[in-house]
Amino acid sequence: MEIKVACQYGKWTSILTAITAIVALGTAVTMAPARSGPYCPPLVKMGVIKSCISYPYTDVADFVPVDYIWMYPALLLSLLFVVLVASVYHCDPIHKSISTHIALMLSVISAAIHSINYFIQLAVVQPSLLKGELESLILLSEYNPHGVFIALESLGYFMMGLSFGFLSLRFVRSGKLIKSIKYTYLVNSVITVAGLIIMAFWYRSDLEYRYEVLSLTLNWVVLIITGIPLFFYFKRIYQHNEQ
Repeated sequence: MEIKVACQYGKWTSILTAITAIVALGTAVTMAPARSGPYCPPLVKMGVIKSCISYPYTDVADFVPVDYIWMYPALLLSLLFVVLVASVYHCDPIHKSISTHIALMLSVISAAIHSINYFIQLAVVQPSLLKGELESLILLSEYNPHGVFIALESLGYFMMGLSFGFLSLRFVRSGKLIKSIKYTYLVNSVITVAGLIIMAFWYRSDLEYRYEVLSLTLNWVVLIITGIPLFFYFKRIYQHNEQ
């Protein structure tokens, strides 16, 4: 019974996760342009924004709440990812392994980091900007390319990338469907982990949000493109356990 419930959770969570990732990526790209940091000057040249925001990154009340809307689906997405990994863990007991348990723990860590990070932005930074309470917001501002927000984002998506790597070891069944999920997760994990090492070495103190953008985009795209394959993966196991 538990297996069937887990597979049902997995089926619909995989689709809901993909949809949420599409919404999050769409709102982030269209409603929250890079107003500071290394990607800002090209946007100014293209006419996307008028100018870049500089230190202390507090003259941004005009961008509230539009620049923060993407965080709502991003927060939901981080929680859905935990449910998705938990569903994979419980749905196929024959191939249950320590690697999947590690993936689940890493997904919980990732979700915890993102939940705290996004909630601080939505419940602390936004109202403080609107009320002119600007003290101590410099390090918390999402516009600070080397602030707390970017650091936690980078850590959270690094953990998600690691989780994908361990989760890929779960998909040992044969078939193109299983292999497509397995290698998509594995490649994403390798790029996410190696990306931090390479970019941190290359840019050093100028890393800013370069890795955050890379890891966030990779993880969200993977959740989008594996949504349908995962739906059929859970459906197949559910039908197998009904026989």
